[in-house]
Parts: sequence; structure tokens; C-alpha cells
Amino acid sequence: MALENTGLDRSVRKNRWIRISTIPSQTDKASLKYLYIGDNTTIAHHLSNQFQSGDAAVDFAEAIQRFLGVGVGTRGNLYDVVFIDLPYQKSELKSFFSFLKRYRLLGMVLIYNGVGLSRTCIKYIKKLRMVDDIRDIYAKAVNYTATISFLQRCKRAHKLRHLRALKNQARRFSVIRCMSYLLKRALDIIIAIAALIILFPVLVIIAIIIKMESKGPVFYSSPRAGKGYKIFKFHKFRTMLANAEQEIQKLSHLNQYADNNGQAVFYKIQNDPRVTRFGKFLRNTSLDEIPQFINVLNGDMSLVGNRPLPLYEAAALTTNDCVERFTATAGITGLWQVKKRGKAEMSDHERISLDITYARKENLFYDLWIMLCTPVALMQKSDV
Repeated sequence: MALENTGLDRSVRKNRWIRISTIPSQTDKASLKYLYIGDNTTIAHHLSNQFQSGDAAVDFAEAIQRFLGVGVGTRGNLYDVVFIDLPYQKSELKSFFSFLKRYRLLGMVLIYNGVGLSRTCIKYIKKLRMVDDIRDIYAKAVNYTATISFLQRCKRAHKLRHLRALKNQARRFSVIRCMSYLLKRALDIIIAIAALIILFPVLVIIAIIIKMESKGPVFYSSPRAGKGYKIFKFHKFRTMLANAEQEIQKLSHLNQYADNNGQAVFYKIQNDPRVTRFGKFLRNTSLDEIPQFINVLNGDMSLVGNRPLPLYEAAALTTNDCVERFTATAGITGLWQVKKRGKAEMSDHERISLDITYARKENLFYDLWIMLCTPVALMQKSDV
């Protein structure tokens, strides 16, 4: 579009900004404020005759400076309408729209001058869904008061439709999560009951051997922290000597999770001397976990989830970067078990990261995948 060599053109190029409101007003001008982004003085003069007040900038960079110079975000939308009259430049256009979005200036009506634009350019501009209209802004027959009022109503209606769509999506997501929870809970109950019935003879044999090998109770029960830091009594077959809890401090230097300073969140010892011979077999085959099906029936745990932690470990994981792992259900098996179970080189950070990954992805199909991978991880090779 050719520029006319007029005095107003020289004013734009010299001062960069012109205050259009200084031009004498007419009674039929629209009582709206506009911003013209472009360097065509003919169009700038045309718009000054259509509106009571407005400003002009020669490019996107100066338009942004205009917004920032008056304290953007503190006075709402500075203009009722923005006219864009620049050649199509994909990167500059996206950058300007990103600026408007970042500073919440999307309430303004945006009109792009379609004269001289190719069909491809127009198609891309429409795809951005931020421009409200593409038209010849130099057209003299346009009633901007009615046009902009109509576009503002369309903008508000679109926003309401978008909000309603988001609410409906949230409702659908809530229903899906509820259905997923009910299916998961039903699966937990069915499998837990079936496992306890089928494995009952095994439970009896294990209990007899534990009682014969060492003094102490058959089952080991301790308070654990599960989902949402809920504390419950955790059950498993006893695999250690009866006084194992009293030896924790003495053996802390053997903790596989300890760093160079001997500090660690989790506590696990390779070749733990407190473990009995039969207890080692139970651990390596995961048969010591069978009583946890009782926790599943009680609703404290699920078949799949993040492992419930002893209270001293859970107390160390209340910081913002760790707390997310407690948003997931406590489980017998989980992502940590199928990925790293039995590997002594795993760090605190790696285990917490796996727990958080599961918490973010938790759903019924993901649980089924973990359950299918669990049998391979049951027979661990290292004594940890």
C-alpha cells in the first residue's frame, strides 16, 4: 500500500507518535478510543475523522512501548479497538499477540487491515483466533460505532461460551475420575478377596515357619503414611528379628540411600543383618507382602500406588518438591517397584521422582500396565 508524502507523514516519522485527539472533533465521531498500528498517514487521518480520540504507532514494538509506558495492567484496556495495518510477519504478529495475552489485554477489539494480504496470510491470522475482524479499514462507509459494539458483544459471548465449555470439561473430567476410582476400588476388592482365599494355605505355612524360626509375632504391623499423609496400620509378614527397630541407628551407616554425609530420607540396607534366613526368602519373592491385601480391603491401600512410608520418612517429605507424591493412592506395587525394585544404586531423588511421576499419571489403564509388569519385578536379585 503506497504512502502519501504529506505533512502528517513527516510528523509520524519524526515524532513516532501522534495524538490524534488533537485534531478537531466532529459530532458524528465514534465515542471510542483506538490505536492505529501502521505508517500509512492516509489511513491514520481517516481514522482520526472516525473517532473522538486515539493514538498511532508505526510498528508493534512502538505499540508495546505505548502500552508499557502508561502502566499496562493497572488501568484495564487502554483502547476500545486496535487497528493493525502492517505487512504479514509471522514472528512479530505472534510476539504481539503473546504480549496482549500476557498482560490480559484481550478485551480490546482487534481489526486487521485485509487489503494486500494473501489468502495464506489471512488464513494464518484467523487461525490465531485473536483478531476479531479482517477488513478494509479505509472503507468510508463503515459505521465503527455499530461495528465495534457488535464485535464487543461477540467477544463477550465467545468468552462465555469458552467458560461454559471449560466448566463442562471439568464436570466430564470429574465424572471420568469418579468412574475410574470406582472401577479401581472394585478391582482392588475382587482381587484382594480372591488372593486371600487362594493363598490361604500358603499363609498358614508361612506363619508356621516364621514361628518356628525365631521368637516374635508372625505379622509385623507399624503405622504408615499413605495418601494425603493419612496414617494407618500397615501389615506384612515379619522378616526380621523381633528387636529390629532398636538396631536402626546402629546400622544407619549401611543405608543404601545415604549420601556422602550419611543423610537420607529413605532407609534400606543391603544384606541387612537383622533379616532372618526365611525372611530373606520372603522378601526376595515378595511373599511377605501378602497380608497387605487386608489393607486393600480396608481401603487404606490399593493394589497399585506409591508405597506407604514409615512416619519418620514421611515427616522428611513435607516440602513443596516432595509433597506431590502423597497425592497418589498408597499401593502394594507401583512404578518404583517395576522400574527400580532391588537396585541398590537408586537415590532418594530418583525414587521420589518416580513416585511423583505416578501421582501425575495415576489412572486405571496405567495401573493395569504396572500390574502386568509386576510379576517380572517380584523375583529381585539383590538382597535389599
